[in-house]
Amino acid sequence: MLPTRRRPLPWPLLLLRRSKTTSAQHVAARHRDPTFEKFMDSYKHYLKALPVIDLIISSPGHTLPLSFLSSYFSQRLHLNRGPLHFLRAFPHLFSISYDKPFIVTLTPAAQSVLSAESEASSRESEAAACRLHRLLSMSLSHRLPLRAVFRVWRELGLPDDFEHLVIHQNPSLFSLSDNPNEPNTHIVELVDTGSKNFTPAIESWRTSQQKDSSFEFNLRFPPGMRLTKDYRARIKAWQQVPYTGPYEPCTTRGSGKNGRRMMEKRAVGIMHEFISLTVEKMVEVEKISHFKKWFGIELNVRDLFLDHPGIFYLSTKGYRHTVFLREAYEKGRLIEPNPIYDARRRLFDLMLLRRRGIGSLTDNH
Repeated sequence: MLPTRRRPLPWPLLLLRRSKTTSAQHVAARHRDPTFEKFMDSYKHYLKALPVIDLIISSPGHTLPLSFLSSYFSQRLHLNRGPLHFLRAFPHLFSISYDKPFIVTLTPAAQSVLSAESEASSRESEAAACRLHRLLSMSLSHRLPLRAVFRVWRELGLPDDFEHLVIHQNPSLFSLSDNPNEPNTHIVELVDTGSKNFTPAIESWRTSQQKDSSFEFNLRFPPGMRLTKDYRARIKAWQQVPYTGPYEPCTTRGSGKNGRRMMEKRAVGIMHEFISLTVEKMVEVEKISHFKKWFGIELNVRDLFLDHPGIFYLSTKGYRHTVFLREAYEKGRLIEPNPIYDARRRLFDLMLLRRRGIGSLTDNH
């Protein structure tokens, strides 16, 4: 006898399934997108290279003893075969001098790309200030811990010394004060909370698409994902659920089914806007979780991303969970690139070369 087919739960009850399905099981059961998975297979190595690059840049003479990398980075970066093997795998990025002591430097090509990124970041200081302004405007109190902003400074395209170049250089916008709840930490706050009315990225999309509903999201489901008639109906109903925008005062309460649905959609709107503010339209879930309380989000953001596969894509490659904004990508690249992204992509492309063409480089020397 065939088993009875279970009837799908109605949309308002989807969150109740979290009590029966653990977050790990929910992650494992997600529908994979091969394009994002292939991208992250290579990008995870790029993420391991970034702290090495940062350390070389901050070192005297932009050189670093290999012995320091061996003792400091192997365990943190999960370099199972050691830093030397890792560095040798990317000769277009790292140059190794084998005269004892072994010294690691960046190649001229890598230095050129990093200079281009730094110049692009400096030219876009006004845009960086606007992104920080938007981030603070989404906070219920228009305040955020400085340590939380530090976690996403690279994602937001802020300059290295953004505390001075962005916050202190814009005293009419931002102020820094001691955090009364955490010693030796600071709070960054908007000085004028009513100075600007921002339009969320999703509203700009609705206007460009001439959407009838003011609550719809751009949905792009993973290829091969089966959308049943019932699921499509629930998605259509969810698209019509009203919610409070990310820059509007939160007046919705989570009591009752309708209240929970509106709170969930508000959380989706905030996460959509947050990721839209990032340079590469992607961010680690662990980093974004530090803003939950300040944005008034009471849901598990990882489950939120998994519950909306048409809006977000969650990857688990490289010992981390990374969320992408699906609408921003096409074939593994940003649809609308920016100067900082272009520079970072050039650095990433140098990594993708691995050892290809390294013979010609040696001949030139």
